[in-house]
Amino acid sequence: MGPDGGKVVAAKVGEGHDRRSMSEKSPPIVAIDGPAASGKSTVARRVASALGVVFVSSGGMYRAFTWWVLEKNVDPAANAAVVELLGATSFDCGDDCGVGTITVDGQMLAPEAISAERVNRNVSIIAAIPEVRSRLVAEQRAYGQSNGLVMEGRDIGSVVFPDTPYKFYIDASPEVREQRRRAEGITDSIAERDKADSSRAASPLVVPEDAVVVDSSDLTVEEVVDSVLAAIAEQRDQV
Repeated sequence: MGPDGGKVVAAKVGEGHDRRSMSEKSPPIVAIDGPAASGKSTVARRVASALGVVFVSSGGMYRAFTWWVLEKNVDPAANAAVVELLGATSFDCGDDCGVGTITVDGQMLAPEAISAERVNRNVSIIAAIPEVRSRLVAEQRAYGQSNGLVMEGRDIGSVVFPDTPYKFYIDASPEVREQRRRAEGITDSIAERDKADSSRAASPLVVPEDAVVVDSSDLTVEEVVDSVLAAIAEQRDQV
């Protein structure tokens, strides 16, 4: 058993699963959670491609709104002002070649905008505001009502889609995650980010109940992807 009772997938899983048979069934909603730099985004993107469904980064949605808060010169720590701006902001979720998109008040943001250092420093503050999480969770659920998708984040299996049978928690050691973060040119502290994500009152980072836990510390991306796809195939045979 993994942390919080999650089921641990073996380090290496063979490629015996049939991806074609999975695509013949109704598109699934796959929830992939995990801490920063665990590799969940890369894995989720590849799993979505293999299944032929849309990849959605919930973190990108929080980053987009964080960027909007900063653009509007609102102090991220001023909850009332952030919530006021939230109420006046429109979001529109879409799909661009299999990747989920979000516009904020009609503006489509470039990846470099939402990955900027100022966004990195403030996204945990914004994401911890209950009203922000409630609004964006509603947007994420609405997206999932009409689409098969693979969504990655920190509360997808625990809060956004708790009823999906396809839940995964991708983890890695703090040392490995720190190395990955530095390789990406990101200088924020993994320890501080973990503390902020796991201790917030609204939708803290947890291992979802019944999630399959995959430790990616010593695995290649393809090995993790194959582990996830094999578990999905097995679960779909039972549904």
